[in-house]
Amino acid sequence: MTRRVVVVAMNWSRDKDPRVPLGHASIVATLAAEPDIDVRSVVAPVNGRGGRPDVLADLIQAEAGALRAADIDVAFGAYVWNESLLRGTLAELRRRGFGGRIILGGPQVSYAGPGLEALYPEADAFVRGYGEEALRAIVRSPDRQRIAGVHWAGSRDTTSRADVDLECLSSPWLTGLIPLTGQKFVRWETQRGCPFRCSFCQHKEAGARLRSRELALSRIEAEIDLFCDHGVDDIAVLDPIFNMAPHATAVLERFGARGFAGRLSLQCRAEAITPPFLDAAARLNVRLELGLQTIHLTESRAIHRNNNLPGVDRALSEVRRHDLPHEVSLIFGLPEQTLASFEASVSWCLERRVPVIKAFPLLLLRGTAVDRDRSRWGLRDSGGDMPMVVSSKTFDYAAWRAMAQLSEALKVTEGRHPASLGDLKRLAEGLEPSISRFQPDPEKEVA
Repeated sequence: MTRRVVVVAMNWSRDKDPRVPLGHASIVATLAAEPDIDVRSVVAPVNGRGGRPDVLADLIQAEAGALRAADIDVAFGAYVWNESLLRGTLAELRRRGFGGRIILGGPQVSYAGPGLEALYPEADAFVRGYGEEALRAIVRSPDRQRIAGVHWAGSRDTTSRADVDLECLSSPWLTGLIPLTGQKFVRWETQRGCPFRCSFCQHKEAGARLRSRELALSRIEAEIDLFCDHGVDDIAVLDPIFNMAPHATAVLERFGARGFAGRLSLQCRAEAITPPFLDAAARLNVRLELGLQTIHLTESRAIHRNNNLPGVDRALSEVRRHDLPHEVSLIFGLPEQTLASFEASVSWCLERRVPVIKAFPLLLLRGTAVDRDRSRWGLRDSGGDMPMVVSSKTFDYAAWRAMAQLSEALKVTEGRHPASLGDLKRLAEGLEPSISRFQPDPEKEVA
């Protein structure tokens, strides 16, 4: 008997994004390959017209149709930016009498410990880890099957995590689930997960190990060819650390062989940049996004993010020599940080003529080590769905605000930063921090 599953994406969308987000499309592609699953897709950006519980409930119920409750599942991805919309929508569906199963996955579930029923009392099942194969296993049957990574509400929670064979996943690009006609910008992945264990980040696997981190090279190459054939000219690669994949240089060479003239934005680890990688990148329009976070050993140790600073320095020198566009990201609000230490990190980047320096506020994401250890560092947050650290044992709110002003000054001078920290600080004094740029803006809707 065919079962229906409505897969709901509540993404944080930008104007140029494809209408269907990549993670959502990957799950839909996996389910659509099953002959006895009728999969329906609902995409409602939190900063879009569907970003209200009543509107989203209407969309879900329209796709669910008049099937028996036993034959219908609704699956949501839970992210920090959609927490309020998710909770409101779940409550609204149950208030209306929706009797089908509700399934939750995503980082807000994956990184939560026992007690998910208290957070989301309307849900029937929770998936920790990558969702494609686990969700497919759930919706194949109306029964509560034992599935790795799946916790059924009311049962003992083992906090196990779902695995996935990345080499066998269906491609949402090659199957046409994400239309490319007229789409100049795409978000793309060639691998998942991260080998590092930064305490502020939800990219790590929290103890789970994938069989392989990389997607099949044949799929990657076919997707490159597809992008080139359709005239895509701006690709943001979502891999947490692109250049640490064994196929990184080969992927760039494939783009080069296809004559790709568009822009590739790559998140990379500076110390791991190699000469062949740089040579391949220099033949393309590549923008390197290099995470540094801090130059200080005490702060690096506190967040389990040790940097080989001489290696970073050498990499930046080589990137400049190859004349590659690049940016460096820092974080303010770190444990052990002070205003002076943050200023020193900014100054270090200015001295190396980094053309774009970005400074992000530290978020206390669910299940991360920095969130669990907040009392150790005296971290106090702003509250809300996306809590930012605004004071600690080593800096007060006034210092945090000064750091936020520097972040704003870096934003308004991207590509033309002042040469010195003093000049940047003088500019920052007259700026009002607009930290809302790091959060979805409901006043600025996307279509």
